[in-house]
Amino acid sequence: MNRTDRLYALAEELRRVGRAGTTSTRLARLFEVSPRTVKRDVSALQQAGLPVVAQAGLGGGYVLAASAGLPPVNFTPAQAVALSLAVHALPPGSPFRADAEAARGKVLDALPPADRARADELAGRVWYRADRFDDAAAPLVLRAVEEAIARHRVLAIEYRSAGGAVSRRRVEPMLLARTEGRWYLVAWCLSREAVRWFRLPRIGRADLTPARYDPRPVADVGAPPADARPVSVRASDENPV
Repeated sequence: MNRTDRLYALAEELRRVGRAGTTSTRLARLFEVSPRTVKRDVSALQQAGLPVVAQAGLGGGYVLAASAGLPPVNFTPAQAVALSLAVHALPPGSPFRADAEAARGKVLDALPPADRARADELAGRVWYRADRFDDAAAPLVLRAVEEAIARHRVLAIEYRSAGGAVSRRRVEPMLLARTEGRWYLVAWCLSREAVRWFRLPRIGRADLTPARYDPRPVADVGAPPADARPVSVRASDENPV
């Protein structure tokens, strides 16, 4: 990452962490530079008018002044390509894939012409192979599941078991999980009064109901499988300072 891109990314990271602030050690690890380089970059941002405050002492770090008026989030060409690669890697039938495609398009459209050209040139130098995927769920089912989770609405589903038996249930979605190459809806089944894992492709129909529910703690599901982890976990947050 060149210095210009790093300064943009550093400003956005300070905006993201907000009043909690962050340390030069963490920023150095995040951007793979030395703490001394971070201090020089922060000084450059301050000289450019960004109100970054350095807090000394235990637990200190860099914080944006509460009065800071920041411009819209800027993506570097490399970040735009990384987002495109992540979207392309989502197999057909993955939850939120349609929204990911829409977000990708917005990011590319928002790039200045020069950055868009750089992103297109860089993207042309990245090849990927989409894994074969035979476990796709129906688009209407996916959309209903996504909305149920986002809006805390009880979902009425028609589900086919591995043996072919079809049942109709009302469930309170808790989370979506991908493990061993398959997507599951993990939900509180109102008829069984227990947590159940439903293979997404076996849900033949899913309808939102008017009923709302209070989401149960994710911890009630138990520990994530070894090959899955929460999407909210970022590499920069796994070893916080």
